[in-house]
Amino acid sequence: MSQFLLHRRQAMAAAVAGFSMFDLPSLSASEDPFKGLPIGIQSFSLRGYNLLETIRHIQGMGLHFVEFYPNHVAQAIDAEGLKNLNDLLNKSDIKMAAHGVWSFNNNHEFNKGIFEFAKRLGVKCLTANPTPDSFESLDRLVEEYKIRVAIHNHGPDALYDKISSVVDAVKDHHPLIGSCVDTGHFIRSQEDPVEAILKLNKRVFALHIKDEAKMEKVSHNTIIGEGHLDVVGVFKALKKVKFPADGSISLEYEANPQNPLDDIKQCIEVAKDAIAKVH
Repeated sequence: MSQFLLHRRQAMAAAVAGFSMFDLPSLSASEDPFKGLPIGIQSFSLRGYNLLETIRHIQGMGLHFVEFYPNHVAQAIDAEGLKNLNDLLNKSDIKMAAHGVWSFNNNHEFNKGIFEFAKRLGVKCLTANPTPDSFESLDRLVEEYKIRVAIHNHGPDALYDKISSVVDAVKDHHPLIGSCVDTGHFIRSQEDPVEAILKLNKRVFALHIKDEAKMEKVSHNTIIGEGHLDVVGVFKALKKVKFPADGSISLEYEANPQNPLDDIKQCIEVAKDAIAKVH
């Protein structure tokens, strides 16, 4: 049985072991340091932790949104596992804003299965790396399920490595097919993430916010703002394009997977300061 199905006995055992959720006060809109933006985390950043630990850390960092990756919440999750997951997320005041990254192809039934999974989860956005022959299927599925597909750029030499490649991919398709702007991968592709947001405009449904030490293929993550990312510029651009309140903005930190918490917390503080300068 997968460790990620989160059956009731696992949740109870975890609570006994000290993985109970923190009782944190709710913030009013005026106190929200993110000014209403759906700032969360891509759980790949916490891949060194199991699902229960991940939820606890997300709550402890004061975040209320998450994009889970499949190793934390698998497509095979059963009804009991999903109920337990939702109970924990509700108790922790965390919303599942997105799930991914998914590799769609021209197999409509395969793609439909992922949309059925997203419907069960209740997410409105699937981040994706779709093959060029998948769009006929995706046009039909986003219309049927009213779930967004956000193309995730993967950096140099990937299928979607430039701003133009994402723009060209979405321009003739359903309005619910858009972009997940990965700022770090655009930097490695020597592209400007702020320009990407502005050019893709209403097609920006999600972001993975990270920074890179170098503007080249081989690089490594830094605290946001310490590399090449214009953090204030990102949030100015999001304000200009009127990023949707039900979108997904995920901080992502891929370095140091066994102990990333201090670095992630620094990224959160930088994001808060940038947002305060814009809003």
